[in-house]
Amino acid sequence: MAKKSKLRDAAVKIGTAAGTIDSKAHKAIHKAAEAAHVAKKELVQISKQVEALKKQLAKSSKRLQSALK
Repeated sequence: MAKKSKLRDAAVKIGTAAGTIDSKAHKAIHKAAEAAHVAKKELVQISKQVEALKKQLAKSSKRLQSALK
């Protein structure tokens, strides 16, 4: 009986360790996915700002060219 108890205790320890590792990995993946989502939103905002600056530059250069004529 003692061997079965030790074997079962070892299996419980292994299972607990595996569960803990799995939980930590799941949390890390979740954090990484959240960070990627935030980065994607920021990239979209930056792209919009760049497009607005392009339009503004086009207008300014058009005005400058007409002023130089």
